[in-house]
Amino acid sequence: MHAPPGYDPGRSSALVIALHFYPGLGTSMRELAGLDAKADKDNVLVAYPNGQGGGFNALICCGSEDDVGFLNALTDHLVQTWHADPNRVFLTGISNGGDMSFRAAVESTGTFAAIGVVSGGYSGNLTTADSYVPKSPVSVITFIGGQDRYASSFQAGMRTWQQRLNCRPSPKASRVPGVTHTVAGCADGSEVSVYTIADMGHSWPGATRGQLAASSAGLSATDLMWEFFAAHPRKA
Repeated sequence: MHAPPGYDPGRSSALVIALHFYPGLGTSMRELAGLDAKADKDNVLVAYPNGQGGGFNALICCGSEDDVGFLNALTDHLVQTWHADPNRVFLTGISNGGDMSFRAAVESTGTFAAIGVVSGGYSGNLTTADSYVPKSPVSVITFIGGQDRYASSFQAGMRTWQQRLNCRPSPKASRVPGVTHTVAGCADGSEVSVYTIADMGHSWPGATRGQLAASSAGLSATDLMWEFFAAHPRKA
């Protein structure tokens, strides 16, 4: 758990819950994502939970724990004891943690305002049903490496997500060579922002430390998702 220097329990703060890759730990995610510096500047709480056995029971793997229930309980605890703002709770993750973010977005109705997924996807047996989408609006920002061996699956998953939620993606100009960006408004009021980095593999773009860092990706997933979260509190 990271509380910024300006943390005041009498004033509600936004909360970001950050989920690690498999196998990994919360400390791995903390080193990789560089969220603490952002949190200190903007007075945001950041939690880095550990998955059982080094992973989370997401859409493809790993384990059999009720991690959706765990994330709901963790959020409730942090709202009650740390006074996190229930309308500004965000979830981010990479790889297995990214997959878990999608699962929680669908199954934790009303808990998360938006998710930020890096090198993770919406795929697997659970997602085959057309009804497997959020019941209340959850905005999504995601980053896909064109050289990631799972890139085609991640891209197909985003197409399916947007089709099911009646989103209309349109391309946005990118100042970074090799980066494509689409933004979609969806029928439920959520927004989907997809960045594809042609030359990147299974990594966190812009990270300078830690396993899965891609410092030369040309953009910072941390910066972009932080801005996205700030602009997407939970819709009533």
